[in-house]
Amino acid sequence: MDKDSTGSMPCPAPFAVDSAAAGLSAVGSAAVDTAATDPSTADPSGASANISKEAPSFSPEDLKYMKAALKQAEKAIAIGEVPIGAVIVYDGKIIARGYNRRNTDKTTLAHAEIACIRKACKKIGDWRLEGCTLYCTLEPCQMCAGAIIQSRIDRVVIGTTSPKSGCGGTLLNILQNPDFNHQADVLYGVLREECTEILQRFFKDLRRRNKERKKMLRLQQAQISEHPVQIQQAQLSSQQPAPHEQEVIRQ
Repeated sequence: MDKDSTGSMPCPAPFAVDSAAAGLSAVGSAAVDTAATDPSTADPSGASANISKEAPSFSPEDLKYMKAALKQAEKAIAIGEVPIGAVIVYDGKIIARGYNRRNTDKTTLAHAEIACIRKACKKIGDWRLEGCTLYCTLEPCQMCAGAIIQSRIDRVVIGTTSPKSGCGGTLLNILQNPDFNHQADVLYGVLREECTEILQRFFKDLRRRNKERKKMLRLQQAQISEHPVQIQQAQLSSQQPAPHEQEVIRQ
């Protein structure tokens, strides 16, 4: 892929992904930052208007390792997290795997890329990850892009772009900023459709569950308003101990 006049490599235009309905930002009790992960919130007239839309061919190795990153994203979706996965490859082998656990671990740092970098540094025994390639299903945010540069990762392969937080060329190009002391080679769009589909699936299910939750809440509120006395009595009776329990209490 050709570099532009600034030395930065262009990325493809954002890809449409269904977002959660406005205001629906919870999976269970865990908050989901849909604005930062859902590419469908992008402004089509924004900064990506002059980005190349050509579909390059990808090597079997890049396809193989992006599939491995997608498997990590599936682990995230299984625990109710926004499905983002990543792997780091060194000398033709995967040395680290990670997936988004931000809500599960209750920390901003639990992004897939950060988890990979930590594991890879431990595996290699150095904070420098020179010679490594990081594969991520979604374009890194500012935090992860900065960590990639700080760890001296040579190459980054991205599945789909993130129009609200992408710092691999969409909003900012931290990965290739010529003012930094390190720049990474970047390849965009590997298994783009698959990386987009898993996000679509997650947000579609999120909308469905939130809709069902709201419907159930409305039904409960309607029942309370229609039969407040009966419901209150039922609640009180359910709190009374069973006969055998009453006997134990008296003893």
